[in-house]
Amino acid sequence: QVRLTESGGGSVQAGGSRRLSCSLLGITGRRYCVGWFRQAPQMPGKQREALAAIETGGDTPVYSDSVKGRFTVSQDNDKDTVYLEMNSLKPEDTAMYYCAAAYSPGTCPLDSYRYYGYWGQGTQVTVSS
Repeated sequence: QVRLTESGGGSVQAGGSRRLSCSLLGITGRRYCVGWFRQAPQMPGKQREALAAIETGGDTPVYSDSVKGRFTVSQDNDKDTVYLEMNSLKPEDTAMYYCAAAYSPGTCPLDSYRYYGYWGQGTQVTVSS
């Protein structure tokens, strides 16, 4: 059974940094894409913005233009954990952050959150000005 658990959220001042962790359970047997997404308060329904993704066991992450250069995704295979390092945070980065997983098609997609079928419960990040 696949289970993802996020941690590391909290409050941070603008310009600061935060590292989120996504603990993976049951991600075995084949390569998965693990992605990071966020849902800002004003986003309707289950719409989520894709931020970054990495293939388990791979070394080529992908990023959305909105976070490229500020956010870094990485993984620790020994700990079955994927990280999202967030730097130069802005108030508009305030959101619920989720990690999600799906079988890897080779290149991890970021064009739609709907590709990812396994989701964590999220961790809130609040950036104050």
